[in-house]
Amino acid sequence: MMPEREIFIRAGGTVRFLLLTTRMQLMAASVIAALLGAWGIGTGVMLWRQSSIVSAQAVLDVQRSAISSEAARASADRRSVDAVARDLEQRQDALDALMGSHFGAAVDQSRLIGKDAPQPPKPKTIGLAKPLSGTERLAMLRQRQQVFARTLTGMATARLARVEAAIRGVGLNPRQLTKGGQGGPFVPAAQNAMLSRDTQLRSLAGLLDRLSTLESALTMLPSGRPTMTPMLTSSYGYRRDPFNGMLAFHAGLDFPGVRGQPILAASDGRVVFAGQKSGYGNCIEVDHGHAIVTRYAHLSGFTARVGDAVRRGQQIARMGSTGRSTGTHLHFEVRVNGAAVNPRPFLEASQDVLEAQQTAARTPQRASNRG
Repeated sequence: MMPEREIFIRAGGTVRFLLLTTRMQLMAASVIAALLGAWGIGTGVMLWRQSSIVSAQAVLDVQRSAISSEAARASADRRSVDAVARDLEQRQDALDALMGSHFGAAVDQSRLIGKDAPQPPKPKTIGLAKPLSGTERLAMLRQRQQVFARTLTGMATARLARVEAAIRGVGLNPRQLTKGGQGGPFVPAAQNAMLSRDTQLRSLAGLLDRLSTLESALTMLPSGRPTMTPMLTSSYGYRRDPFNGMLAFHAGLDFPGVRGQPILAASDGRVVFAGQKSGYGNCIEVDHGHAIVTRYAHLSGFTARVGDAVRRGQQIARMGSTGRSTGTHLHFEVRVNGAAVNPRPFLEASQDVLEAQQTAARTPQRASNRG
């Protein structure tokens, strides 16, 4: 409780007093308290508003940072997707080039890879499927390419094994047919960079190159009969010489016949010699590539000249009895890398060999080259 108070005031020689009653003191205190409260509230509101502004600014800064980070991440993702897309395009170009160089036309990848190909998910309920992102689609395309390359590698490996078996079936080592020289101007391939860094494609390219080389050699093997005579008068190997009776080596097969009987090219090739050779008389030679040459001797005349391209079964000469000969016949030789080999396995090739040869000949690019 506030007691009454008197306040004396002296002014101009006069003394006055002011009585402060309890009520007046209470009223003054209430006014002061109200003013202090109003000031406190105002100050609190101002501080709260300032704090809210700072907090809002901080939230905005965080949001801006998040938006900036998301934009940067999206930009990086776009760059990553673009890089993967370019890589896959180059890989597909390399695959197409590899297929085209051997098969002559694009292979239907969807039929080739079949059930092994990765497929997009199929939802049970329409409308609930989560759409694949660009990265996911590219990853699936990469998987399909890898499956296709593996399948193509398996097919080429199996086909190469059949070709090598067919070549061995005529008594040759496949390595004998891949020793030829190579050369020519350097023309860089557009897919060279991809082939150099992709081990799967590089391995496939080497496999297809070997397959192409050996299939080409297989199609050129001299399996066609050089004349229509069905019987032989002398075989390949050692025999008694018909002139002096001594043991001698006979480097070919002798086919009897009549003078002027057609002599046929045993396979496609190019005439590289037409003239006389010691002991052979009139002789013609056809180069079939891959170091394979056929020789036809004791001829009465020629129907092809040096430089002529000839086909299997085409007449190139006429049968005779020139040179070291006891009568009209054809002396037929097969030479690989300059050495005589037994012609009989070529002319009596098994059905497997002939089928492999026909398969190789049906390769689109090779068929177009031959046509």
